[in-house]
Amino acid sequence: MDKLGIIAGSGALPRLVAEACAAREQGYVIVQFEGIELEWAAGEPLISAAFEKPGKLFKSLKKAGVTTVTMGGAMGRPRLNPLRFDATGLRLAPVVMKAMKSGDNSTLGIVAALFEAEGFTVIGVHEAMPELLATVGILTKAQPSDEDRADADRAGDIVAALGAVDVGQGAVVAQGLCLGLESIQGTDAMLRFVAKTPARLPDKRGSKGVLLKRPKPGQDMRLDMPAIGPETFTAAAAAGLAGVVVQAGKTLVLGREETLARADEFGLFLWVR
Repeated sequence: MDKLGIIAGSGALPRLVAEACAAREQGYVIVQFEGIELEWAAGEPLISAAFEKPGKLFKSLKKAGVTTVTMGGAMGRPRLNPLRFDATGLRLAPVVMKAMKSGDNSTLGIVAALFEAEGFTVIGVHEAMPELLATVGILTKAQPSDEDRADADRAGDIVAALGAVDVGQGAVVAQGLCLGLESIQGTDAMLRFVAKTPARLPDKRGSKGVLLKRPKPGQDMRLDMPAIGPETFTAAAAAGLAGVVVQAGKTLVLGREETLARADEFGLFLWVR
C-alpha cells in the first residue's frame, strides 16, 4: 500500500486515521504543524512542520516515502511570519496569502492543489476510513417530531445559503427561528453561543431546536467534510436542543458507538438523511 501522510489538526480524527492505518498494516506518517497539540502522537512516526516552510515539508514527506496525503482535524488559520519563509514558501506566498483571505473551502482547495503540484495524491478521510461515513436512518432511541423535521428543513435552507458564500456548514433552528450560525469559530463555538443566549421562542412547549450540519454546495469532499462525535451531543444537550441532523454519505461520525450512546444518554436524536 501507499504510505499515507496524515496532516493532523486537533481532535480525534487524525488519531483514528493513524489507528486504522496501523490496523491494516499501511505505512503512515503524521505531520504536526507548530502550535498543534497532539498528545496521542507520542511514539508515532512524526514530521514536525512549519507553515512558512512548505518546501521542507514536501521534501520530508517524499524522503519518508509518502505518496498520498489526507487532512483531518481542526486547524486554525496561522499567523505567517514572512521572515521565516523558505524558498518554496517565498514562491508560493502570493497564492497562500490570497487563500488566507478566502473561505475555508477555497483555502483548503488551494492547499490541496499545492500538494498535488508536488506530485502527492490528496484523498479525503472518508476514503481512508469509509466506515466513518454516516448511513441513512434515525440511529438513536429518540425520534424527531414533525416540528423537528420542519426545523431541520429550515436549517438546511440556511446552511445552503451560508455555504454558497463559503461561510459555514451548520445552523441551529428552533420553531423556525435561527438561533445560531456556524462561521470560522466552528460548531462547538456556535453551540456554546446558543447555550449562553436565552432563546425567545414563541411556544415554550414547542420544539427545542435542532443542529443541522451539511457540506457546502460544491464542496470538495476530500477536504473538511462535516463531522460529529460524542462531544457534539454533549454540546447540543447543553444548548437545550432536541437532536442533530446530518447528511448521509457526506458526514463523518467519530466513535460511532460512543456517539450514539451519548445521544441516548441525553435523550437526543441523530437523524441521518
